[in-house]
Amino acid sequence: MDFRPFVISIQVAVTATVFTFFLGLFAANFVYKMKRGKGIIDTLFTLPMILPPTVAGFFLLTTFGRQGFVGSFLESVFDIRIVFTPTGAVIASIFVAFPLMYRTARGAFEQIDQNVIYAAQTLGFSRHKIFWTLKVPMAKSGILAGAVLAFARALGEFGATMMLAGNIPGRTQTMAIAVFSAVNTGNIQLAYTWVAILTAMSFAMIMLMNFWASPRHRRRKNVPKN
Repeated sequence: MDFRPFVISIQVAVTATVFTFFLGLFAANFVYKMKRGKGIIDTLFTLPMILPPTVAGFFLLTTFGRQGFVGSFLESVFDIRIVFTPTGAVIASIFVAFPLMYRTARGAFEQIDQNVIYAAQTLGFSRHKIFWTLKVPMAKSGILAGAVLAFARALGEFGATMMLAGNIPGRTQTMAIAVFSAVNTGNIQLAYTWVAILTAMSFAMIMLMNFWASPRHRRRKNVPKN
């Protein structure tokens, strides 16, 4: 059995999650502090979660393809090609996983006691210090849950990745795409194997997310140590 789809999936999911984590965190904090236009920006940030995978893939293809404004610029100036590359797979995963990280982090920020933030502002804390020393630690459980969801989404991404990165064995073929290929070639046993691996990993991710988000875990963290 060729385990390259597993390795590629992990590499793509981990890389996409790192980018998605910080992008989602800063986007959530930005929208959380907005006074006007919050609904429009929130809709734009959430839209990739609602779009059909093929529509998301088409949008990415027209943006990062050789004829797209970003793709043509990168290729002509930096000789960087996105389509049918591992970078394309990462970009597709970031695009579809970002809303999960963003919305979960934003929900966690909205649960923070504003009196603590006001007190920090009164004491002269900078916005940067308030964000990293107060907001992020206080919203830690929700942020970690969002990161787990983003990783699970990136791990199982298929439609957008297929359109932007293609199905190149050993290069862009992830486990989700390997399932598609196995079914198309009639190798049902191989398809079952990849489905089982993806299902087990997704189940473990959801269990981990539920553990971090559980009230019992939050109470355990807040118990003072002797």
